[in-house]
Amino acid sequence: MARAMLFDLARPALFALDPERAHRLTVKALSISPQAGAQEPGPLAIDVAGIAFPNPLGMAAGFDKDAEVPDQLLGLGFGFVEVGSITPRPQAGNPKPRLFRLIEDRAVINRMGFNNAGAQVARTRLARRAARGGIVGINIGANKDSEDRTADYATMTRIMAPLASYLAVNISSPNTPGLRALQDEGALSGLLDAVLEARGAGGPPVFLKVAPDLEPADVDAIARIALDKRLGALIVSNTTVSRPALKSGHAGETGGLSGEPLRDLAQQKLRDFRAATGGGIPLVGVGGIASADDAWARIRAGASLVQLYSAMVYEGPGLPRRILRGLEKLMRRDGFGSIAEAVGTE
Repeated sequence: MARAMLFDLARPALFALDPERAHRLTVKALSISPQAGAQEPGPLAIDVAGIAFPNPLGMAAGFDKDAEVPDQLLGLGFGFVEVGSITPRPQAGNPKPRLFRLIEDRAVINRMGFNNAGAQVARTRLARRAARGGIVGINIGANKDSEDRTADYATMTRIMAPLASYLAVNISSPNTPGLRALQDEGALSGLLDAVLEARGAGGPPVFLKVAPDLEPADVDAIARIALDKRLGALIVSNTTVSRPALKSGHAGETGGLSGEPLRDLAQQKLRDFRAATGGGIPLVGVGGIASADDAWARIRAGASLVQLYSAMVYEGPGLPRRILRGLEKLMRRDGFGSIAEAVGTE
């Protein structure tokens, strides 16, 4: 409650700043705030990929790129947090400006380019907090200038697997040239084989994050591979390079679009993957989720878990708990005794 009130007071000042600087200040503020710790299982608890999630709401990758504040984010009410994307070597990302608020559209465009401090920095932080518990997924990527991106993902798997609740293989960012080509059937199969081998027996489940701009044939191919490789889940979806009708003057910026305009596309892509997999693999719904109604619609469409990020820009740190309170009411209203019962029942 205190954080939410402070956000309401600070919002005009934050929105007067460059978005990237405002984000860094937000992470800094979280880093010096009390750590409330991981959530306890409650009425919204659900098991996915062998992991007992205390609730289905997660912070998506991109907010905490360098694993600076996972415990503080868990303290906001999130059932899990996904840090990253993290690459083997540090990289500066794309030239600034590269992050844009589309206030009129309640959206964000970013072309960050996997900016992060590298695997060793994140590994040190994650090892330091490992004993605190809580579900922390690690989103892994490849360096922009890598000559062998598959090798980068294997390297990241070996480094991060011992510290990850799950590994999220991110091949769907539009801001690293050529990265989305790894979603092609042949390339994806080889990449996942390398990741699964590097993970070894007994390692954390592997989730795959996909783009919302896939063609139907791509959806079918990825679904077949995910089932064949027995992945832990599919994360549907990343940002979009498409441009629905937008009001903001930043509408023409290149990069990935997230927030409210992505909601319908991401919802439909989730339905497509639900149909293509026959419910044979858990799905994580991401993209345009800003309310309990949004999260509930995604769960009824087939998501076992949901994630958000851009909505926090506009709604502040009180949003996770508001969504969780609303989700429990919606679950009871519709006669379900658990989130798992409601998945895919639209």
